Amino acid sequence: MLLQSTNLYKKLQKQYSRRINLDLSRINKALSILGYPQFSLKNPINILGSDGKMSVLTALKYFIEASKKNVTAFTSPHLSDLRERFWLKDKYISTKQIKKFIKKVEKTNQKLSLFELLTCVYILAAKAKKNVHFNLVESGLLFRKDSTNLWHSPLAQIVTNINYQHEEWVNPKTIYQICKQKVGYLSNNSNIYIAPQEKKILKIIKSILKKNKSKKIYATSWKIIFRNKKIFYQDKYVLIPINSSQIFSKGLISNLGLAIKISLDLGITKETIVKTIPKIKFNGRVQYIKTGKWTNILHANEKLLVDGCHSEKSGKNLYNYLKKLNIPIYGIWGMQKNKSPKKFIRTFKNIFKKIITVKTPDESSAFNSKKLEIIAQSCGYDAKTSPSISKAIKQFSSKEKKIIVIFGSFYLVGYFLSKN
Repeated sequence: MLLQSTNLYKKLQKQYSRRINLDLSRINKALSILGYPQFSLKNPINILGSDGKMSVLTALKYFIEASKKNVTAFTSPHLSDLRERFWLKDKYISTKQIKKFIKKVEKTNQKLSLFELLTCVYILAAKAKKNVHFNLVESGLLFRKDSTNLWHSPLAQIVTNINYQHEEWVNPKTIYQICKQKVGYLSNNSNIYIAPQEKKILKIIKSILKKNKSKKIYATSWKIIFRNKKIFYQDKYVLIPINSSQIFSKGLISNLGLAIKISLDLGITKETIVKTIPKIKFNGRVQYIKTGKWTNILHANEKLLVDGCHSEKSGKNLYNYLKKLNIPIYGIWGMQKNKSPKKFIRTFKNIFKKIITVKTPDESSAFNSKKLEIIAQSCGYDAKTSPSISKAIKQFSSKEKKIIVIFGSFYLVGYFLSKN
């Protein structure tokens, strides 16, 4: 089944453009021909921002399902399998279903981008499901003209951390303009949740949303408390212990806190949330790999960690976690061309003993490993290249106690997990 899904995605990559041309007219035309199926989805919730979208969506999905409610979800990108993008109430979509809905979309004769096509597939698949209470939709690029900006009055619009990414898509290339593209076109008839932000960015967001008529819930209404090696979510009404052996970084804990706040507002009980927190895991995000063929390469005293961080902000989150570990750390680094590799790798000052750079297989938009090696060396790292992840792991593996971290791209981490 994984091979079928992989082959389908490769075919779609060739058939549909991956070039981004921000324009809602194409998908709106296709959906109008299909009979406006997006308006059949009950309680749509948009999740947008620069970092943290997937972890907030994932935690929210856990809490909703634990409360005995049904949910669909659309996420991007997938880690190891195209089907992961489409959660339909109790399972992921099948490859057969994806093909069926693609045929329906193709009959509209609209020239869509690949992401627009997949958005349409999700909407048709979600509409086909009965008794769904919530539909969670992760945005792609920015939000103003992203293909997921389809509802005039969604139940909620969740704004995760915003930082300086995708500047090539705004003019002028300023953080204000990035914020405007993300939050300046939110619904005036919704509930807008704003994640914790840097002070400067929060000020910009508040100024942009000043005239927005939706209910706005800022992170000042709740907080995460670290007390005596224990972690709690706290707001005016409840104190919830965060007991988890699978969530490690402060950034991910903050994202969990936002999901808790939203869940409480949706009427999910404290008891349900407390019972659910230990079950939550974020694949590809500060995740230890404990089983699979890759771990068979390692010695007993070695650990393998993956994280798809690819921005300065998400890199800082991983850095803050790694710097607390009193153990040698080695890095296997790959990255997409539309990122800022020098700024990113500088985030990890004094963390990695050595770095091996790799190119993500089958990804034309990934940096060449030699280019990344040169960048890493220019920043003072002991760096070299490897033709594959497996060979990089073998190069690092020894009896020395250590952590090997694969990082820099969700595409790289996804490839790794698919081969595990």
